[in-house]
Amino acid sequence: MKKFLNKPLPPTYIDVEGAQAYVMSDSKDVLIACRGTEPTELNDVKADLKTWPVDHHKGGKVHRGFYAEYKKVIPGIKEALAKHNKKGVKDVWVCGHSLGGAMALLVSVELEPSGGCHTFGQPRVGNAQFLKSVNFPYYRYRNNNDIVTKVPLWIMGYRHHGNLHYITSDCKIGKPGFKDWCKGMWAGIKARRFDSIGDHDIQAYYDNIDKALDE
Repeated sequence: MKKFLNKPLPPTYIDVEGAQAYVMSDSKDVLIACRGTEPTELNDVKADLKTWPVDHHKGGKVHRGFYAEYKKVIPGIKEALAKHNKKGVKDVWVCGHSLGGAMALLVSVELEPSGGCHTFGQPRVGNAQFLKSVNFPYYRYRNNNDIVTKVPLWIMGYRHHGNLHYITSDCKIGKPGFKDWCKGMWAGIKARRFDSIGDHDIQAYYDNIDKALDE
């Protein structure tokens, strides 16, 4: 009977006008995962293109499209979190890839998760003033020449933050540099693919991080 009462809740799926997130938990942790860009989804494409910055409620400026997607899911995330972490003692982790990474950062600024924010192929989200609201562990993964991590443009006021884990062209955790950029581009040419786009694929992140962990 005791085992039955302690059975974890099933994952909570949040879907509001195409903006999606999952909230799942076990006895110790809660994971909030925000879905990344799907090129076939018009809502995702429109969100990515709305680059003009708007005011963030905690200060600074953020990407208009990312902020709009965040505002769709945050009420549902808070409601689900109250169910998955009733006593408030579990560690909360937030993650996402691409658009989902941008949403994950915005969700994390709101919730300040104890387990931190972990993003993969995340574009820039806001300006330096906004990033002062980052008061939690923040880990940002970039796979070699992933072009999405370089937009929106720095000249528009957008900045990156967090602890960068850069995945080199030979699948190690290192530092970005011109030499490694060239190696990645040459590998893409030999494989007959556009390296900067191929490096953004979530499967590439999974495979290359897995290889890096085996080192």
